[in-house]
Amino acid sequence: MNRELRFLKFSYSAPKLLFSSDLIEMPPGLTNILQADMLNENRRLFILKEFKIKIKKDLMNKIHIVSNRLPISIKQDDDHFSFTPSVGGLATGMRSIYKDFGGQWIGWSGIPSDDLEPQQIAQIDEKLTDERCQAVHLSAEEINLYYEGFSNDVIWPLFHYFTQHIEYNPDYWEAYQAVNRKFADKVVAVANPGDTIWVHDYQLLLVPQMIREKLPDVTIGFFLHIPFPSFEVFRILPWRKELIEGMLGADLLGFHTYDYERHFFSSVRRLLGYEVSFNQIHLENRIVLGDAFPMGIDYAKFKGKASEVFRKSLPEKSELHKELEKYFLMAPDRKLILSIDRLDYTKGIPNRIRAFEYFLEKYPEYRNRVTLIMLVVPSRAEVEQYKLLKSEIDELVGRINGRFGRINYTPIWYFYRSLPFENLIELYSSCDVALVTPVRDGMNLVAKEYIASRINQTGVMVISEMAGVAKELGEAIIINPNNEPEIAEALHQALNMPLEEQRERMATLQQRISRYDVFKWASEFVESLKKVQTLQQNFLAKNITAGVRKELVKRFKAARKRAIFLDYDGTLVGFKNDPQAAKPDQELHEILTALENDPKNMVTIISGRDRDTLENWLGDHQVNLITEHGVWLRRLGGDWEMIENLNANWKPLIRPLLESYVDRTPGTFIEEKNYSLVWHFRKAEPEQGELRANELKDELHTMVANHNLEIMEGNKVIEVKAGGINKGVAALRFLNNQQVDNIIAIGDDWTDEYMFRELPESAITVKVGLKNTAAAYKVESVKSVRTLLKSLID
Repeated sequence: MNRELRFLKFSYSAPKLLFSSDLIEMPPGLTNILQADMLNENRRLFILKEFKIKIKKDLMNKIHIVSNRLPISIKQDDDHFSFTPSVGGLATGMRSIYKDFGGQWIGWSGIPSDDLEPQQIAQIDEKLTDERCQAVHLSAEEINLYYEGFSNDVIWPLFHYFTQHIEYNPDYWEAYQAVNRKFADKVVAVANPGDTIWVHDYQLLLVPQMIREKLPDVTIGFFLHIPFPSFEVFRILPWRKELIEGMLGADLLGFHTYDYERHFFSSVRRLLGYEVSFNQIHLENRIVLGDAFPMGIDYAKFKGKASEVFRKSLPEKSELHKELEKYFLMAPDRKLILSIDRLDYTKGIPNRIRAFEYFLEKYPEYRNRVTLIMLVVPSRAEVEQYKLLKSEIDELVGRINGRFGRINYTPIWYFYRSLPFENLIELYSSCDVALVTPVRDGMNLVAKEYIASRINQTGVMVISEMAGVAKELGEAIIINPNNEPEIAEALHQALNMPLEEQRERMATLQQRISRYDVFKWASEFVESLKKVQTLQQNFLAKNITAGVRKELVKRFKAARKRAIFLDYDGTLVGFKNDPQAAKPDQELHEILTALENDPKNMVTIISGRDRDTLENWLGDHQVNLITEHGVWLRRLGGDWEMIENLNANWKPLIRPLLESYVDRTPGTFIEEKNYSLVWHFRKAEPEQGELRANELKDELHTMVANHNLEIMEGNKVIEVKAGGINKGVAALRFLNNQQVDNIIAIGDDWTDEYMFRELPESAITVKVGLKNTAAAYKVESVKSVRTLLKSLID
């Protein structure tokens, strides 16, 4: 939506312009020009208009943030509202991004809309506008169904592998779609073409595609802050395709780790059939990138606060800090182990407590010497699963404290509440070991916060291998969170680690996470968004736009004799799991008939298909046929002839190898042509098919060298054929002695690249798909090819 730029109360002393809610100061030089006496009114208005256009253009490319919650906490006290900036990872990292780039932050206000009067909603909106925020107002029912329902009772347990907790409620799904549409509509209302939208997390998986439908000319990024599960888990969900399609509306998809990225690519291949090359997903008309961006923390904030706490005098210290110091005065040799988590079944809290019990059993010398400080932050206390979890934790803590406790010793200090930031720093700074053992966690920033707060570089980190952060913390002690004896041994190792080793490990960890903090994380993602914009532009540079099509049609119409080379599969018809199911449909028959009815056209179907199949399907058309990638030629009205003498004596050598791969790879089969053998793996499991294809190519290369054979890799096929002939050679031989002044060649496969390279530079060569190509132009799909051919006919 184009926003109006209005002149606001012109004053020669300090002219300003109003752009949306922003007052923009004019440059002093421009102010001086406007104040000049000799400047007539028309000239003054012209300069103002030009300046307004420039400002408008400069402010077009903004970055908008979209998340479930706004970076501002709103509290209601009767008719009064207080607005407090949120603290924490996302709010901290994003605040500079959207403000520096002149964007808006779109999110839920945190207050159910049915608890508010219309004037109160207007009051909230007005205040949020001043903070460059836009509220998405949700009713209590929407929050219950979309957030508590689908987001937290479907996606959360599924993505964390707790499938037993999923509630497959269609009402949840309906609400999730409706609320995601609300978020998308709010984005569409504030964004302009050319802007960048950065969408966050699992509550808004459908938003990228919903924005794309309305604003195709924006750049969209999406970051998932929780794990993405393996395909075997993700496939359980009834709405799996819809979620993947929603995410693919983005241009860049960010994950914490490569494992999550890999799982997502696997689901894309298996559910939607899109090709994934390295970290690029090839859609019909776009390329989507996926990459890993491990989220950081505000390292300087934690380090600075820890230094400040360390320097405080006794009267300045908090009650918690005084209690901790009293504890050490009473027992200087005692050690503290820290555990901080939100109440959630993914955090592995009961396993951790049982592991600590096992530790005290196995190493009785540590009784009275080691205390576990366990802070559990309340979460979803009204949900039955969380009530049961809280009850289990209470019972375990009570049992261990009753079993091992003494008058002056409590094994577990248990706090069920949240603590102010300063108290967290005091805990981080005072505890000798941090025990972070989630059974599944997207990242876990507590581990990084503990490391940042250790200003004396002592302390040991014990981290679960199931936490995304473990990939960055190689110097920590990494454990399996379900192996309680292993956790106990890790605690023993940590408590006995020499100070020199502690400092060496901690220094390395601090250096790493300080370098890649939350600001670096955010800027890296933004830089990658810029790169994907460039990538999209490069890939789309060869696209046949309306203007290009008009020029091509003009050249086509002006030609006296035209040679038209058309590949078949992937060009004229889409790929099928069964190659024999790709017969021409009625539309294709009509297109070919219209082309061949023009006496100026010489139409040739040039394909990797065998001659019997193409003759059976297209024999009634007045077209030339070149088959098996250039082996056979049938000119219009003539008989089949071999372009070059070949033999098939090599087949008994190669066939057993291909058959062994068919036996080992379900869904694959062999197609035999006169002078080639083709191994098809379109029906195979995508990852297994690609793995086997690479293995097969390696084995074939050692076999074909001395037999004048070629290995051709097509779309989900590996073909072994006699060497010395390809589509490029065949096309040139066909054109020999032909008087043509316009050549068009269209194909989708890398076998068509021979044709694109061999034909004259004046030829109009067209690649189907978004891959790199020697062709002069690109179209997105079979549908686009047919549209192009129809425009030539018309």
